[in-house]
Amino acid sequence: MLPLFSYMEWFLILIAAFIIGMSKAGLKGVDMLSVTLMAFVFGGKTSTGIVLPLLCVADIAAVAYYHRHAEWKHFWKLIPWMVLGILSGVYLGKDMNEVLFRKIMALIILVTIIIVLWMEYRKVKSIPQNPLFVVGTGLTAGFTTMIGNLAGAFANLYFLAMQMPKNNFIGTAAWIFLCINLFKLPFQVFYWKNIQWQSIQTDIFLLPALALGFWAGIRIVHRIRDDNYRKFVILMTLIGSVILLFKK
Repeated sequence: MLPLFSYMEWFLILIAAFIIGMSKAGLKGVDMLSVTLMAFVFGGKTSTGIVLPLLCVADIAAVAYYHRHAEWKHFWKLIPWMVLGILSGVYLGKDMNEVLFRKIMALIILVTIIIVLWMEYRKVKSIPQNPLFVVGTGLTAGFTTMIGNLAGAFANLYFLAMQMPKNNFIGTAAWIFLCINLFKLPFQVFYWKNIQWQSIQTDIFLLPALALGFWAGIRIVHRIRDDNYRKFVILMTLIGSVILLFKK
């Protein structure tokens, strides 16, 4: 039976599922728009239970397509810290003020984007070597992915700082988020109880939009050159952070 939503709600969540597919196909940064749309319909915390199964399905598709491009040294650098960030998010995020959290995260993302833009303007080629950069990015990405599926923004900033080529960027992110999102599933099901049969039904009806978005994303990514891809990711992450900052 079709889950009961208004026509406008169906339109918004179908668009959100389409955007998730595009993001996992490699159009990084647009995922923050899907987070905002899902939160508008379901609320911040509840929406994470709708979005996570869709992310897992799209992650599997992304790994199948981009798996050969992964840079495993970055995978193993980030994963342990992201796991710790998720565990802290499980405990601390259950009763957190969602509006305050989103605004704090948006400000952090905006400041980091400004730094990245400054590096682009100054044509800085050096890669951050301080271990605290990896630790801070991993912990923040893990914490934010548990609270509101916002890890994409912080992962984008990390890969931009590492100056990774387009396909390596997408392939490494695909493996990281497949593992991280599967790790999150039991906590969403058994501890937060955000994933239930009704939310799974909704996800099933959203799968065609997700698949169409993935297909469209693959086609678009193929047409974007490496240098323009960096600019696209920076722009979309910046737009998403601004939306988060001013969203009530």
